[in-house]
Amino acid sequence: MTIFDRYVGCDVSKDWLDLFDPAEGRVRRIDNTAAAVERWAGHLARTHCLVVFEATGSYDRILRERLHRAGVASARLNPTLVRRYAQARGRKAKTDALDAVVLADLGERLRPEPDAPPCPHRLRLAELSARRDQIVAMRVMEKNRLSQVQDPFVREDLEAAITRLGEAIARVEAEIQRHVKAQRELRDQARLLASAPGIGPVSAQVLLALMPELGRTGPKRLSALAGLAPLNHDSGKLKGQRCIAGGRARVRKALYMAALIAARVCPDLKAFADRITKTAKARKIALIATARKLLIRLNAMLRDNVPYRPT
Repeated sequence: MTIFDRYVGCDVSKDWLDLFDPAEGRVRRIDNTAAAVERWAGHLARTHCLVVFEATGSYDRILRERLHRAGVASARLNPTLVRRYAQARGRKAKTDALDAVVLADLGERLRPEPDAPPCPHRLRLAELSARRDQIVAMRVMEKNRLSQVQDPFVREDLEAAITRLGEAIARVEAEIQRHVKAQRELRDQARLLASAPGIGPVSAQVLLALMPELGRTGPKRLSALAGLAPLNHDSGKLKGQRCIAGGRARVRKALYMAALIAARVCPDLKAFADRITKTAKARKIALIATARKLLIRLNAMLRDNVPYRPT
């Protein structure tokens, strides 16, 4: 465990950052711009501190990049964890300034490990992958509308829109392929992932973009990050049903779809899924377990730099 001299809380908004540094004892606000964050990070670089903030999608990208450039460690936390910690400490009110104080206190008491430095190539891949998902969702909506209308003009307009969206998807996918091929690490890892059953180009891109821990961390933590770890719900003599919760939804979806295919075409994974189905009496539970097993194997593949090998 890395111990820091102090933990700085940072509440991230679209336009500004609220900062609580215990050394200053007050909350101050700066603009969420590259120049402002760079000046602040330069000041922190002279100290041994950890900046703690909630994950906020793209709003924290400038913060992460500028802290890394300045050599300042940071920890990006699950917002649910932060809110429940605040409630456990008896803090019912919620403002940006209070959140910054809570984050600093959480860092001091829980001492989270610093995150790995953000990779700009993976960040770009994540944006491209998200854009592809957005256009695919728009095309699905247009197709659903087309199935419900009869007017010739409206149908023609919808068909044209569907065609345009299909072309847009093809452009984004081509750009994703160019980006992956241009980066040696991404290219090599994509090739390894593609050797596994059920992992196609889209699934591989999602894993590379949204699961940078793949090949670098243990199976239990990785399963939890993907939201595939079974959670106990036991109390006294009651043994509740195990379930999954939280984690990275897009990664979990990609692995579940891969498990659907792998449970049909890969003999050992098919046998595993069939065995779980007989025990649990539910195919979905078996597929979730298969997705978790597949994730663990993918992790070992990237860790050892070897293609998929059936067991």
